[in-house]
Amino acid sequence: MRIVTWNVNSLRARQERVEAWLEEVQPDVLLIQETKLADDAFPTLAFEAMGYTCAHHGQGQWNGVAILSKVGLTDVVSNFADGIEPDPDARIITATCGGVRVASVYVPNGRSLDDDHYTYKLDWLGRLKQHLDADTSPDQDVIIGGDYNIAPDDRDVPDPAKLEGATHVSQAERDRLTELEAWGLTDAFRHFHDGDRMYSWWDYRGGDFHQGRGMRIDLLMCSSSVIERANWCVVDRNARKGKSPSDHAPVMVDID
Repeated sequence: MRIVTWNVNSLRARQERVEAWLEEVQPDVLLIQETKLADDAFPTLAFEAMGYTCAHHGQGQWNGVAILSKVGLTDVVSNFADGIEPDPDARIITATCGGVRVASVYVPNGRSLDDDHYTYKLDWLGRLKQHLDADTSPDQDVIIGGDYNIAPDDRDVPDPAKLEGATHVSQAERDRLTELEAWGLTDAFRHFHDGDRMYSWWDYRGGDFHQGRGMRIDLLMCSSSVIERANWCVVDRNARKGKSPSDHAPVMVDID
């Protein structure tokens, strides 16, 4: 089973590219972030024609998350689980696909360390852990994939010194990831790759993609039973090339 996370940075703008990529790569499950669509504008029929069942949690021109599956899609939870303070933004959707409990997450950006949005980001990540406790357990097959807006360590940015005091690399954000790991999740990409300068996001400005200046902020965090079955994980840089790409590339994991 091939499971992918991809921040498409507006599905309306990228629909044709997403469909072409699906046709070529044939993932079993696709976790999408930043659809920037309301639920009634989501192109369900187009994806169903390609064999995918869909679940979408959107709010219009901002945010928006979705799950596409060829292996079943049941027990959908939009937003956080019951009993957890709901998020006013459309940033998380969870479902069971092919026996794996998956979630598509779009973690808040944080903006700057002195911004209220940074506090919101840390609180959101705390609620994500509460959601895990309420919705599933570490001994199950679990994948929490998405745009985490966090570079897990210094290998995941081109120049750590230049980012000191900025979001995406602060210790508090990385500590939240450590808490998810302590819950029982493993970064699938790092399970297979140790090197640096392997990114999933590149700014549109300054020729960053061609100059090799990016960040690895799109993660597939997997429970131990999934990691034991995983045999391959990669960032599809080719999807960042060409005309009008998303600024993010898909991250894929194959599991037996």
